[in-house]
Amino acid sequence: MNFEQMEYIKEVVETKSMSLAAHNLHVSQSAISQSISLLEKEIGIKLFKRSRFGTTPTEEGKNIIKKVLEILKKVDEMKGEVQAITSSYKGELKIATISSLFLTILPKSLSRFKKDFPQIKMTILEMESKEIIEKIEKHEVDLGFLGINADLKPKLTDEIAFQSLHYQGGIKVIVPQDSPLAFYKELTIKDIIDYPFVMYASRYWENLSEYIQSHFGPINIMFATTNTEVIKRTVAEGLGISLLSSLMLLDDPYVESQRISSIPLADYSLYQSFSFGWIHSKSHPHSILVKKFIEYIEG
Repeated sequence: MNFEQMEYIKEVVETKSMSLAAHNLHVSQSAISQSISLLEKEIGIKLFKRSRFGTTPTEEGKNIIKKVLEILKKVDEMKGEVQAITSSYKGELKIATISSLFLTILPKSLSRFKKDFPQIKMTILEMESKEIIEKIEKHEVDLGFLGINADLKPKLTDEIAFQSLHYQGGIKVIVPQDSPLAFYKELTIKDIIDYPFVMYASRYWENLSEYIQSHFGPINIMFATTNTEVIKRTVAEGLGISLLSSLMLLDDPYVESQRISSIPLADYSLYQSFSFGWIHSKSHPHSILVKKFIEYIEG
């Protein structure tokens, strides 16, 4: 028995007519008749009988129908309670995020939240972690998703709450599928130093480039971009290699279709003093919306 069959039963009881029930529910009469007949075969009890008084419950069907109506009443009560709760959440939620989290962690959470709270306006802004912290401090955004390293941690004042995503990963070298590097189980910086690079354009990756050049010598950076699609396509075409976090390659179609290979970088850890997470102001007036959205991230 499913809810559709229960709704059919309720409408037939109220109208005493299969045809009227079908009209009210905007389905065909045969659809209701067949659905109820299948249910009767399933439970082994005839629920309705037809007479000059219309379609009415059988004696043995009355108890079943009574329970069906009780279930539907409880469902309606539950829907009313949910509506009362969701209607208390109003306004706009502004979220700032780094691109790697916007492309991976956030979409599913945003979709589920928007489905439950369609009345809330959602604004998503993409920016770097340092700017996100500044926007949170000024109450220009409600919630920020970012990466925190040793340089940024001192900027988190007592007024800012930080929660780690507890994501563990590392840096991956992405190379063309037919590159000799694709056969390695892991790579070191010395293995890749002579290849042309396409770099992700952010302060963190600039710092990584500076680290490589100061410890291992100059590297050939063809160009830098914040568009990961451009980076992966350039690598897939065999024009160079790149470095990305493993988070940025979750469920990636280029990796899954084997257009590029993703190999761990063994001698440099993205997570030595680095963590992904979210921040919000403890005194922000939209804190109730922030807390509700966080439930969807943690869930």
